[in-house]
Amino acid sequence: MAEFTMPSLGADMDEGLLSEWLVHPGDQVTRGDVIAVVETAKSAIEVECFDTGTVEALLVDEGTTVPVGTALARIGTTAGGRPTERQPTGQRQPVESPPPSTPLVRRLAEDRHVDLTAVHGSGPGGRITRADVEHAEPKPESAPAPERDKTAPTPRPAKPARSDDSTGKRPAPARVKSSPLARRLATELGVDLAEVTGTGRGGTVRAEDVRSAAAAEGAPRPAVPDAARAATARLMSRSKREIPHFYLSTTVDMAAALEWMHARNRELPLSARLVPAALTFKAVAMAARKVPELNGHWGDDGFVPAEEVRLGVAVSLRGGGLVAPALAHADTLSVAEVMAALKDLVARARGGRLRASQTADPSLTVTNLGDQGVEAVFGVVYPPQVALVGLGRIVERPVAVNGLLGVHPVLTATLSADHRAADGATGARFLTAMDRLLQQPEEL
Repeated sequence: MAEFTMPSLGADMDEGLLSEWLVHPGDQVTRGDVIAVVETAKSAIEVECFDTGTVEALLVDEGTTVPVGTALARIGTTAGGRPTERQPTGQRQPVESPPPSTPLVRRLAEDRHVDLTAVHGSGPGGRITRADVEHAEPKPESAPAPERDKTAPTPRPAKPARSDDSTGKRPAPARVKSSPLARRLATELGVDLAEVTGTGRGGTVRAEDVRSAAAAEGAPRPAVPDAARAATARLMSRSKREIPHFYLSTTVDMAAALEWMHARNRELPLSARLVPAALTFKAVAMAARKVPELNGHWGDDGFVPAEEVRLGVAVSLRGGGLVAPALAHADTLSVAEVMAALKDLVARARGGRLRASQTADPSLTVTNLGDQGVEAVFGVVYPPQVALVGLGRIVERPVAVNGLLGVHPVLTATLSADHRAADGATGARFLTAMDRLLQQPEEL
């Protein structure tokens, strides 16, 4: 038996709101499946399961706020990690079990009225994917009714029922079934839940339904909740109060890197073409591997180096605010994989669909404000990390190369670091390693 607990989704998180369950007791889950949505002060996070087994009980109701570490569910497992089997309570007719799928896929199938036993899984081991469900036909009984014969007489609408209330007022409408996050978004966006079609279980209105309705109506974006501002304020105050910062900068000649990137892009389809951020982020990750003194966390016992490079990416949200999800094993990814991962992270962060694994314990953060026109940024270290890399806009500047003056594209890269964990010499080695990597982009 294993417990699924409220995870810590950031250094500034003490508690979280269980916004939505994606599983029921009796459902089988696999390690890595998304089984719940947790709302933090900054966004809604899809939380993965860490065990393989059968959901025995859900211990916390939707809409409940609990501290980090609180048990949310019990999952029955065996020593081999296989799901536990429920003991029969009586004679039952054998039921055809559906092919393997994740809770999110099963929820999507239910919303779309798709019979999973009739779907061919295209994933590994016959696993049913989201795309399989989206392309599947709904159950016959859930298919839309045939179009009415236009030659037939139009039925007269029934008269509205009369109210039993002597005042003549109509009864108050029933409360719309909706998730806590959907209700909060509806309030912020000015959306009437009664006018929203719910796509969740039993017609429940979900957050995505509210966002779609708001987009259709052209509603203004909501202001950042005070809780998000307060969470950011607490973390940044802690950083400046506890961390003795030092700052370094260097100017990187990007001519070789951009020439290599343009050559690669001529061979790639438009949707897969690279942008400079893919190269610079990969260079930052590889520099962190070469200079591990800046890749880790500061704890009670001093600096603790990270086991991998989890590159935090600072993402500004459309409605305001900031989150910093992580690219796992960023130093081992190809530049094309970094590009794809960055697209996914930004889309998930701005769509409120981050995974818990993408928010946990970045070992080093990078912030890129070049697209905002900023040439240099000196950031604030995210505790308990010990370093943050700032990247500015690529600009053309006069550069002397081998005694000759020319105009080259250059980038200002900065390092903000914790003086308790490292010193200027260590920071200089880091920036130098990053510079050298960008002069040899074929090695990225």
